[in-house]
Amino acid sequence: MSGFHTFSRYLRQSQTECERLLWQRLRGRQINGMKFRRQWPVGDYVVDFVCLEARVVVELDGGEHYEPAALEYDRRRTLGLERRGLRVVRFTNFQVMGEMEAVLEEILRCLVPSPQPSP
Repeated sequence: MSGFHTFSRYLRQSQTECERLLWQRLRGRQINGMKFRRQWPVGDYVVDFVCLEARVVVELDGGEHYEPAALEYDRRRTLGLERRGLRVVRFTNFQVMGEMEAVLEEILRCLVPSPQPSP
């Protein structure tokens, strides 16, 4: 098994409370029938949650993500994921803990492609 797969298994086993709460709402195709994976390797990264079918990555950011070096790392990471054709949506742990329904509504919006204007 590759190092990334071992690392993602470790992350799944040691998930944060926010990750656990959101996973309870994403697992089992509860959102628009879409399958999510958690702590999934994508290129050089392990993302918190991904819906491969819709090409949407959901990242949860705790307090450590607001340090200058972490903000720059997250910016580069988001660009790298976007270059792979993925849409990245980020939520703070506070949003997950206090505004779960709003978080789920935003994830649902990201899963449904916006209508394209007719030519």
